[in-house]
Amino acid sequence: MKQLKMHSVDKIAENIDKIASLFPNCITESTDGIGGVKRTVDFDMLKQELSDHVVEGLEERYQFTWPDKKKAMLAANAPINKTLRPCREESVDFDNTENLYIEGDNLEVLKLLQETYLGKVKMIYIDPPYNTGNDFVYNDDFAKDAEEYMANSGQYSDEGNRLVANTESNGRFHTDWLNMMYPRLKLAKDLLSDDGLVFVSIGDEEIDNLRKIMDEVFGPDNFRNQIVVRRGAKSVQAQFETWDKLGKDFEYVLFYSRVATHRFKQQSKLLDSFRAGTWNNHWRGTDRPTMRYELFGTIPKTGQWRWSKERSEIAIINYNKMLNEIGSNPTDEQIDNWYLGKGERIDLLRLSNKGKPEHYIPPTDKTLLNSSWMDMLVGSSSEISSLFNAKVFETAKLTSFIKRILGFCDEDSVVLDFFSGSATTAHAVMQLNAEDGGHRKFIMVQLPEACDEKSEAFKAGYKNICEIGKERIRRAGKKIKDENPLTTQDLDIGFRVLKLDSSNMEDVYYTPKEYMDKEISLFVDNVKADRSSEDLLFQVMLDLGTSLSSKIVKKEIAGKEVFDVANGHIMACFDKDVNDDVITAIAKEKPSYFVMRDNSLADDSVAINFEQIFNTYSPNTERRVL
Repeated sequence: MKQLKMHSVDKIAENIDKIASLFPNCITESTDGIGGVKRTVDFDMLKQELSDHVVEGLEERYQFTWPDKKKAMLAANAPINKTLRPCREESVDFDNTENLYIEGDNLEVLKLLQETYLGKVKMIYIDPPYNTGNDFVYNDDFAKDAEEYMANSGQYSDEGNRLVANTESNGRFHTDWLNMMYPRLKLAKDLLSDDGLVFVSIGDEEIDNLRKIMDEVFGPDNFRNQIVVRRGAKSVQAQFETWDKLGKDFEYVLFYSRVATHRFKQQSKLLDSFRAGTWNNHWRGTDRPTMRYELFGTIPKTGQWRWSKERSEIAIINYNKMLNEIGSNPTDEQIDNWYLGKGERIDLLRLSNKGKPEHYIPPTDKTLLNSSWMDMLVGSSSEISSLFNAKVFETAKLTSFIKRILGFCDEDSVVLDFFSGSATTAHAVMQLNAEDGGHRKFIMVQLPEACDEKSEAFKAGYKNICEIGKERIRRAGKKIKDENPLTTQDLDIGFRVLKLDSSNMEDVYYTPKEYMDKEISLFVDNVKADRSSEDLLFQVMLDLGTSLSSKIVKKEIAGKEVFDVANGHIMACFDKDVNDDVITAIAKEKPSYFVMRDNSLADDSVAINFEQIFNTYSPNTERRVL
């Protein structure tokens, strides 16, 4: 029994718990003044979380830190004036798909997704740069001050030169990698639902650092497993008689949950061969008095029976029924065949030849999954090469590996991969949906990193990684449907392409005071000249927190183009010279939101009538202007 507290509620502990749920990285350990250690709040870190500038100040405490860590935190919290622009010509089934492929720096894309996908993502898998010295890290350049960083964040050259090599000779070798990962993980955490899970692939180079920053971002209580998975063994030292270290044939996957109380469904993996049924001792040493009862005339004095009394008694009845059907002295093979013929799980319990209760463990080709995934290969170029008939990607993850991870989430989950690379995750989502009839949706995010001009990918016509990823989804989707024409008629193999870009609005929209004394012509239009109505619509969807895969219907009302998003959730008209007839028709639709440009109305009389029209036909509609 639990001991009574015998004191009033500890409000300090309650408040620390509240802070820990919001900012787990702000909880640390410090001395209590009498020789002990207590959990406490790192107020300097909390100040940083609530500040828009780097906060100075140190005190002695247990902590994991590195140069520019506070600037990395600032990078996660700093706002940006960016948008996502739709690209219909590169999409597949744009109007009907629920999948997204987003091109751009994932730090900024994650910021843009905060309003729309807050708490809605069930599964995140990422395969970030391993920091081997030969791969790349995103060049966020934290040596700049915050203002300069925010002004330049996300820019890269026309050649896609947004990444920089991080060699071990760099004095900031681990620092640069940590500063790249930390803000992205912080932003990703907020997108996860309460039952959300995150898996991150990594190698030896940064496994220790990654574990520390994930403990800080997600909270150490949310750590589930450090999984090992097999990879192709390579050793450049094989040609020598002496070695400085052994070759390695595995890498890691860190597995965390959004909240510590979440339990995921039991997972299994295939055995190398079919395992026959066996009988196992029904008594165990765990000392639970409530699980000691009479069974076959015996009540154990210590330990416990494996099952509850009711379950055990039913299992004895089942065993006797089996004997009536197949005979009194069946062989193990006969028992297995009888069990498999039933097609359902049935408990069996008997008294062994030695007079001990034993229960039946059914024949199976599976076993419970553990943290060793050495039964499968994590990556290879073979799968993607067979799709393209060329080696367009060196070490793509395999769909079988990603599908095992997807098994931890529900069949209707939103799955995010913001280091999507060759888009294996999207391929795996479509493949698994085809196999089990699920409706998982994917969001892929990838920087358009330029392909090396000497690579097979470039020679095959792919200028950057995004082009490879999009083409893989197209080819994989077609292949899945061609191979399963009867069961994949409703399978979503499409995707909307969205591209990160500067805001659709001119600078005057954000800082009008700076333009008050300038030429009046600057105020004629606050929208950039090269932006379409659909560009504006997607920025509105981001601002109002509306899913970017929502159904969009174009209508014509009194000669004006009107967008209907998510069956009346948003209605928007960005045309000019909008008159009373248009406003009245839209108001009668009773949308949750109506959006237009600030210069859309035809004249002053329409402006005067605008509010009255909505108050008459749809008073609850939120009205917004650009």
